Amino acid sequence: MKLRNILIVGTIAALSLNLNASERITYKSAKSSSSYYQMAVQVGENIAKKSNNEINITIEESQGSVQNVKEVRKRKGNYVFTSPPILVKLALGQKAMFKRDKAEDYSSIRTLFPIPYLTMHMVVRQDSGIKTFSDLKGKSLLIGKGSFGAKEAQKYIELFGLKGQVKLIGAELSGAVAALKNGQIDGFATSGSYPAPNIIEAAASSKIKILSMSDEQIAKTKRDKLIIPANTYAGVDEDVSTTTLPVGVYTTTTMSEETAYKFTKAFWESKANLEKQSVWWKAITTKNLNMFNVKLHKGALKYYNEINVDIPENLK
Repeated sequence: MKLRNILIVGTIAALSLNLNASERITYKSAKSSSSYYQMAVQVGENIAKKSNNEINITIEESQGSVQNVKEVRKRKGNYVFTSPPILVKLALGQKAMFKRDKAEDYSSIRTLFPIPYLTMHMVVRQDSGIKTFSDLKGKSLLIGKGSFGAKEAQKYIELFGLKGQVKLIGAELSGAVAALKNGQIDGFATSGSYPAPNIIEAAASSKIKILSMSDEQIAKTKRDKLIIPANTYAGVDEDVSTTTLPVGVYTTTTMSEETAYKFTKAFWESKANLEKQSVWWKAITTKNLNMFNVKLHKGALKYYNEINVDIPENLK
């Protein structure tokens, strides 16, 4: 083959590879048994489809939001993760679990879009005799380990005057449903948007009750109040008052403006289909952007400006 022909063939091949190449994104989510992992899968599938596979997303299981934020220190490229905004704020302020870290390690974090909020579920067996939080005295409660839900559950037990009176089990939540069904535990605590898959599973295999919080108890937690409607879960035929915490999807400045733009655009343009898949997506609108406390990625900001979203000044 002549040199000229070889060069032409090589050029065509290179162009073909470039046209067929997809942008690869790592999406760090939550435990595989959680509703947030299911959301991540839904987001990944929908964004890939909406972008005509220009964006290829790998979903990674996580031990919790703290891990997601901390991994910013070593992740490069297209790293996307979920976290409550409060954790990002703590990281930037070198507080709590981030007090030994450097604030500049997290200065590259940028906002993309909101997802359904964390909702606390305190699930017990109906035959356990537990009807209120005070009835947890002398009982066993599996709370998981390392996750937001585990820390939140432990905090509530202490706030409600039950410290040292409830057997808190720090085992993996993946075994909670089976342990509840077999009578090995009296209940378990978990956080996730309702309806949560693991609680749907628990309600299908056992008769359960979800503990409701009084307004006074909710005030002590310093979280927002949320009502889980009656019959959201099989056998739970009354409204449940509980707490909720905003959650968002973030990336870092190592993601290009073009990729962040395409990723954000594909998410919002997929929202109608996401709502058909799970009811929890209906609560999310661009108005939820006001929950964030770090700037939007330039690519995301470009998209929101295109669709005339009113952006809070602190996010620009």
